[in-house]
Amino acid sequence: MQIAVLGAGSMGHGIAQVSAMAGHDVVLRDVQESFVEEGIEGIRENLQGGVDRGKVTEEEMEATLERIEGTIDLEEAVSDANLVVEAVPEDMDLKKEVFSDVETYASEEAVLASNTSSLSITEMASALEHPERVVGLHFFNPPHIMDLVEIVIAEQTDERTEEFAIDCVRDLEKEDVVVRDTAGFATSRLGLALGLEAMRMVEEGVASPADIDEGMKIGYGHPMGPLELTDQVGLDVRLHIAEHLREELGERFKPPQNLRRKVRAGKLGKKTGEGFYVWEEGERVGTSGDRGGDGE
Repeated sequence: MQIAVLGAGSMGHGIAQVSAMAGHDVVLRDVQESFVEEGIEGIRENLQGGVDRGKVTEEEMEATLERIEGTIDLEEAVSDANLVVEAVPEDMDLKKEVFSDVETYASEEAVLASNTSSLSITEMASALEHPERVVGLHFFNPPHIMDLVEIVIAEQTDERTEEFAIDCVRDLEKEDVVVRDTAGFATSRLGLALGLEAMRMVEEGVASPADIDEGMKIGYGHPMGPLELTDQVGLDVRLHIAEHLREELGERFKPPQNLRRKVRAGKLGKKTGEGFYVWEEGERVGTSGDRGGDGE
């Protein structure tokens, strides 16, 4: 199978990596050559990390990289694809525009998937002449490590597309859950609710971010606490999703002030070096020293 991934950021290049590791030919496309190059370099670094830990062989690494091609040409990326996965920023108008452009060049048989974590697949599909071939494939970050893919069924998604999506996810050796298209789907809605409550607890001085996270890891078996996960995902991303779910589902998703304050200050988590924690070279080295209600 040939897979086109649109967007070479952390999610896009992660999806490209797991697709190529499963034996598929992949075209990774972004709007600038530098973005594509950074995405492929990110894949190389992920694979090298796997080699260093004994999880991936040198041969597997080289074979995976050989299956990945980069381009800035949309037609080149999607014209021969059986599956097109968009992983562009979380903006509905942008995603609808991308899907509309893809439909111009992609085969009529190609399945078109969105990696959105919360936006309506039904609304995206409405921009197309053939919306029945649209589905959500919500990979989790980082895709090369996280096993779950949430398959989101739009109002227009037909049975062929749903079956294709399920087969594809299992072929990638991921675990699937199938949900209907509602605001926040299942996992983003529950995960965000937990994350927002953890932020409120920090704001109220209930406990430190580290102790809240440790409590969830040890007591509930979570691999990562809700505040560290927020730093991994990006505080700006979580704020954007919270605002969307507040609009759709009500005040229980109102963002806490400490989240707003950190985003205004440019403290977006791991990608900027500080969020609820302090990060250096991708490693957590301390807790944020913000004042004014952060409880630190």
